[in-house]
Amino acid sequence: MTMDSRYSILFEPLKLGPVTAPNRFYQVPHCTGMGHALPQTLAAMRGMKAQGGWGVVCTEYCSIHPTSDDQPHPFAAIWDDGDRRNLALMADAVHVGGALAGVELWHGGSYVANLASRESPIGVRSMPGRTEPIQSRRMDRRDIRAFRRWHRDAALRARDAGFDIVYVYPTHGYLLTEFMSRTLNDRSDEYGGSLDNRLRLARELLEETRDAVGDRCAVAVRFSADGLGEEHFSVDESREAMERLGPLADVWDIVVGDYYGEEMATSRFVQEASLEAKVADAKRLTGRPVVSVGRFTSPDTMVRQLRSGRLDFVGAARPSIADPFLPTKIREGRLEDIRECIGCNICYAHNYRGAALRCTQNPTMGEEWRSGWHPESVPAGPGGSVLVVGAGPAGLEAALTLGRRGYDVALVDAEQEPGGRVSRESRLPGLAEWARVRDYRVGQIKRLPGVSLYLGQSLSAQDVRDFGADHVLIATGAHWRRDGRGRSHAGGIAELADAAVYTPDDLMRGTIPEGAVVVYDDDNYYMGAVLALQLARTGRTVTYVTSEGRVAAWSLYTGEQEATQSQLLANGVRVVVNSLVAAFDGTRLDLACAYSGASSHLGCDALVLVTSREPDESLYRTLVGEDPADDAMHIQAIGDCAQPALIAHAVYSGHKAARELGNAARATPRDRLVV
Repeated sequence: MTMDSRYSILFEPLKLGPVTAPNRFYQVPHCTGMGHALPQTLAAMRGMKAQGGWGVVCTEYCSIHPTSDDQPHPFAAIWDDGDRRNLALMADAVHVGGALAGVELWHGGSYVANLASRESPIGVRSMPGRTEPIQSRRMDRRDIRAFRRWHRDAALRARDAGFDIVYVYPTHGYLLTEFMSRTLNDRSDEYGGSLDNRLRLARELLEETRDAVGDRCAVAVRFSADGLGEEHFSVDESREAMERLGPLADVWDIVVGDYYGEEMATSRFVQEASLEAKVADAKRLTGRPVVSVGRFTSPDTMVRQLRSGRLDFVGAARPSIADPFLPTKIREGRLEDIRECIGCNICYAHNYRGAALRCTQNPTMGEEWRSGWHPESVPAGPGGSVLVVGAGPAGLEAALTLGRRGYDVALVDAEQEPGGRVSRESRLPGLAEWARVRDYRVGQIKRLPGVSLYLGQSLSAQDVRDFGADHVLIATGAHWRRDGRGRSHAGGIAELADAAVYTPDDLMRGTIPEGAVVVYDDDNYYMGAVLALQLARTGRTVTYVTSEGRVAAWSLYTGEQEATQSQLLANGVRVVVNSLVAAFDGTRLDLACAYSGASSHLGCDALVLVTSREPDESLYRTLVGEDPADDAMHIQAIGDCAQPALIAHAVYSGHKAARELGNAARATPRDRLVV
């Protein structure tokens, strides 16, 4: 297949100062959970994107000095020559793929606590940081001179490591942003007061970085198009700053002030190309090439951004994670092969937790070096037949991967549509894009002659035995528990009026309780909040009760907790926190304080329990028993049937089982620092 001529603009090279980007696909800096801790894992992951056709591939925020230590998050670092050698692995891997390598030099200022380095945080003034009960130290002129020297030294190391683009980073609330803020910056010297003074440090770094890297590297700047809100840095000031600083950079990476609520919001709240209007004037104001993001997955949307003159590069973080080969697929005219980002932010959640990122759509993400997995190829298998029971996310991924390996695969599901939980959940408010997990895999499977899909077929254990496949994968999923067992009730809730108790499965099948409804969330991710919203939109009186201190507490890690809680309140949902369900008789709900045990009561007509899930493993257990013999190990449970978890876990489980089927076990290598 050949590229559609409509997309040729995406593959035009563009000169950035002394370097030239081979095309308009630009992986902007994004966190990975790898950073300084896993340099080879990081290099392989970034290198894979270059192989996949991304023209520019950047690091995450890269600390320039031990006073900018963001542990427990494993950020990138360029403190010394050891760090330089580690980062050179990435630059080299990116160059092998034919792309430019960019590094985002970063100082966290008052935001960081320096838990590992134990250095004092520094800032424009002394103020509390993000979470720790400590404050930063106010920078004096000597500190500012030292900081400028650290930044210059880091730029020189970046140049020597082989990077082609070096960033100055005055946004996202870090040190340079503190100096720009009219609220935080109360200085009376040449670094405070007027806009010119508040921009002085950013200007000095741009000029000194240019001087340091000379004609070897381009200089980039990441900047907010709408400031940080009127209190800190207004839209007008932001526009004026872009005009004043514009010529000092070769490329402007434009973001917006609302990081969680807009720039990297989930698909529940923000759609593709959401920043379009706010970044529209950046090119005119700066007079330089501009890149920005918008969770772009549609090639037509990408082209529109370039032809409109808003952007010169299609910026991406999450879409490049979901499909490292997105540019290549567009170039080769294989649009149906694009593995589209679903905007769930599971990638970000893992970095937030200090772990290497993973992806719901791309199970190979983070496994490129550790396991040698490639997102577009799998090793041929020894042949044979495989029966996969269950066409949910695990079963679909397993069947797809097995088909690509050359196995004869029968994929069977009791439902009339494939997708399992993905199909059910994607019909809930805000989750429509999650259907891409199903649609991509079903579309790919239809093109594999060795994979047959059978729907509406319920198999017994004897049916499975009679089928006679060489291997059997059981992917029958899980169901939500009706007895309240979960984190807060290990043995369940003893007193429940069964007739008035519902589970998420009931609601997803179309059963909607009448009257006043309480949703009890002891799962604390998206499900309880999404169901409460669905009920409120059907006119029910809804109370959301959670065992945690905030709505959907775990969604803090996906960056959507505040938006979730605000959404419920805006839709009239009453919120009760730090409370456990003690009993429900059909009209009265008894609650207990999670801390004191103090009792309270609510009147309601129905209770929806969102607590935990029970694996649907009866078929698997019947086939192998509770103590599987060695000769039964060709039967394997995967996905939620083996371990109820996130959709990302189910996809990974299916991929791993299928990729490793017929292979001898191999040791997983540990990453290590280069010494």
